[in-house]
Amino acid sequence: MDNPFKIITVGDKDASKVKQIQTRLNQLGFGPIAEDGIFGSNTLLALKAYQSLHPDLRGLPLVSNGVVGELTWESLFDPLNVHSISSSPLINEVLKIALYEKGVREDPMGSNSGPRVDEYLRSVNLGPGYSWCAAFVYWCFKKASAKLNLANPLVKTGACLQHWQKTRGLKIALADAMKNPSLIEPGTIFIVNRGHGKGHTGIVISVHGDLIHTIEGNAYTDLAPKEMGVFELDRAVASINPGFIIYR
Repeated sequence: MDNPFKIITVGDKDASKVKQIQTRLNQLGFGPIAEDGIFGSNTLLALKAYQSLHPDLRGLPLVSNGVVGELTWESLFDPLNVHSISSSPLINEVLKIALYEKGVREDPMGSNSGPRVDEYLRSVNLGPGYSWCAAFVYWCFKKASAKLNLANPLVKTGACLQHWQKTRGLKIALADAMKNPSLIEPGTIFIVNRGHGKGHTGIVISVHGDLIHTIEGNAYTDLAPKEMGVFELDRAVASINPGFIIYR
């Protein structure tokens, strides 16, 4: 496949190149998207999800910006690139599904509610108004498991600390993760105890030394502290107490 040697992004008029990208994203499991040569919102979401999960050919993380430059093109079309970040089909599917949810927001803000948020909460038998980070994680695994015709391995709960207490997954305590961050795999679930029965949780996308890159619901960024939604964030491994849970 020839490298286009130009930037391709939303609204690009080169229908032939856009269709090649759409076809490749579908082949790699980031669809279904229409292979119509029109670089619209669905193609953008699929491309960003791909970029969030894959490195360039030098092993460096791609920038998840929805722009196909030379590095993203090479990664997409290199025949030797494995195009998965986990040996587990379930985990790869979970990460794709979770990243497609990036950008979901509460509606109204601060309500622990909204059309999509309510769907997450219903998956753990909760109604609008409850904290929903654990529900988001469960929903992602539920969707992925159903797609692969597998049983969802997660505890069905909207409570982070109850998930930690009742899980049958592999637990990695903070002390062990601090000694050896390589124990943390893509798709690992992190659990934070905030005291007084409250917690927070999300899904690890990648590990970079003593930092984890995550996708998580019921979260906010420093740039928009009042916008609660699904975000990609970076967290220090040292901040994750009691620890991590691995499902495969």
